[in-house]
Amino acid sequence: MRERFERNQMSTQPQYKDRTDAGQQLAERLDAYRDRKDVLVLGLPRGGVPVAYEVAKALNVPLDVYLVRKLGAPGQEELAMGAIATGGVMLLNHDVIRELGITDQMTRAISMREWQELARREGLYRGARALPEVAGKTVILVDDGLATGFTMRAAIAALKKQGPAHIVVAVPVAAAQTVGELAAEVDEVVCLYTPNLFYAVGLWYGDFRPVTDEQVHALLHTEGAVDA
Repeated sequence: MRERFERNQMSTQPQYKDRTDAGQQLAERLDAYRDRKDVLVLGLPRGGVPVAYEVAKALNVPLDVYLVRKLGAPGQEELAMGAIATGGVMLLNHDVIRELGITDQMTRAISMREWQELARREGLYRGARALPEVAGKTVILVDDGLATGFTMRAAIAALKKQGPAHIVVAVPVAAAQTVGELAAEVDEVVCLYTPNLFYAVGLWYGDFRPVTDEQVHALLHTEGAVDA
């Protein structure tokens, strides 16, 4: 398992103008995958799709989307008590569930709501198109950043069921501990920036406004973008 990342000990300034800038910089570190017919870039919506779009465009490889949803803890929605992914995969953070006293009933209610939202987005983003064929391919999973990496882990677990040849996780910024943990689960992790004091993904972007469903749809349906 390989990790490629750069650590900046001191800076707390934004490293990227926006997700477009981040994707362009990330693509430079992935140049070894350029023009390869066995490579597929998958963006995690919503924020990962603009980054993935720039990566796929620069590498001249197909782009598609891979649906994941965080299961936010009750009253602390930014805290992941789990995650779900396309293909029926659900991972639970049992430490968080135990610490917050989250009941099975609460977990079922939250997961049901998020499965419904995942299905809605799947229909909106993908329409009638089939899921991307990943068997035997090198899949580059892209997000705009990783804090705990729980949603990325759900995507990895779901992808592994489909038999890809290699899985590469590629992100502009992440917590160093998360990079190390994910390196044990995939073939390669490419991360441009791992600040010692991470805080949150959005801190490292000048413009981190929310990505809309309409923007995701537009990027995925740009001519030539999705050709998996």
